[in-house]
Amino acid sequence: MADVNRTNGGANLLALRSHNTALVLDLLRGAGAEGISRLELAERTGLTPQAVSKITARLREEGLAVEAGHRASTGGKRRTVLRLVPGAGHAVGAHVDRDALRAVLVDLAGTVVAERCAALDLGAGADAVVEAVAGEVEVLAKGVRGGGGGAWTCPGPDTGPSTGAAELRGEAGMGAAGAGAGSFTGTPELAAPGPDSKAPSLSPGSAPEPGAVSHPVSAPRTAVGSPPAFGPLPGAAELLGVGVALPGPLDHSRGVLHRVTGFPDWDGFPLRDALARRLGVPVVVDKDTNAAALGLAVAGERGSFAYLHLGTGLGAGLVVDGAVHRGARTGAGEFGHQVVQLDGPPCGCGDRGCVEALCLAAVARGDLAEAARVLGIAAGNLVALLDIDLVLLGGRTIATAPDAFLRGVAAVLDERARRAGEEPVPVRAAPGEVADGAAQLVLGPLFGRADA
Repeated sequence: MADVNRTNGGANLLALRSHNTALVLDLLRGAGAEGISRLELAERTGLTPQAVSKITARLREEGLAVEAGHRASTGGKRRTVLRLVPGAGHAVGAHVDRDALRAVLVDLAGTVVAERCAALDLGAGADAVVEAVAGEVEVLAKGVRGGGGGAWTCPGPDTGPSTGAAELRGEAGMGAAGAGAGSFTGTPELAAPGPDSKAPSLSPGSAPEPGAVSHPVSAPRTAVGSPPAFGPLPGAAELLGVGVALPGPLDHSRGVLHRVTGFPDWDGFPLRDALARRLGVPVVVDKDTNAAALGLAVAGERGSFAYLHLGTGLGAGLVVDGAVHRGARTGAGEFGHQVVQLDGPPCGCGDRGCVEALCLAAVARGDLAEAARVLGIAAGNLVALLDIDLVLLGGRTIATAPDAFLRGVAAVLDERARRAGEEPVPVRAAPGEVADGAAQLVLGPLFGRADA
């Protein structure tokens, strides 16, 4: 990174400032409560000590960083350490599934401080869905007291309303990102709020970049079955933004949906702009699988991996060399619609014998071993095509019987590797949730970890 502070006559100094600030913020986030010194920041970013001092002074003025004590002396002057203020900014991540909605409020460290879940019908029409999503976002933003509003407590990762399958309670959110997580370049385009909307609030005297708020939140994630016990939360106008993840295909760059399998009426709907006008904060939209993959990469998964999501549908989020791969038309990852049986059952996409149709049919008849075998065959195709390092499994259906799916997929990959004389690609359960990753669609640019 030694060249990040070099400029020339054609350099965009504002973009350079943003990039350098993001480098520093990311290291502050990775350092956690222990903090990091200015000298260490300079050494790890390649910036000059003077540049680091200017950046950290600005971050302190904006309420994003504070001094956190001193390092023990090793013979010279004791070094002052700085740490990120997690509560200085928040984002909402929303996972809009075909029949359920989960929304989380996360702080700058990626910690979930509040969450809401509700039943949802994606076929109810755009107006109803936009209003439902906006309603849950506003509840999170303005504060949740008691168990009202008709929302039900989130039982686990991506589990939605009961469908008769066993529910598995999942882990907490993805948590803070590690300092060495894969970097991302570029910024997903955010929809600007409507002309009558308020812009995200900044601390008094702060500069527009990076756009922090100063409103600490300390409420923990609510335990399953417990009533919410949240303190005051930021108002909707104070959020950094809202990330929305839902089934594809869709145009990530414009926030426009295409023909979602089973819901063709959504084709062409500008969801990003509609929500931005309704909420008055920036909104970014992406496929559920891409959002989850981004969240996993920010949380520390490195290299090239595939996140396979089996819930009400089947899709993949692809991370190649540390960056989410969306493809030239943001259509990469339509994993569930690869045909593996030419005379197979019809699929909602119009083809026959798609992996999604075969997997969901096997699940419906209770044959999880067959569902896992089919998923493993498709995963093997993906491994052979992209030569990835890791396969991660997630989603509502996986959560009902994670061991069965892990064993079944791993068995297929192990057999393929044995025949090829190679080491098998490991298969693991994904530790995070889609909504948590959706929040990173908003937070990523602040830390230089978003990609378009």
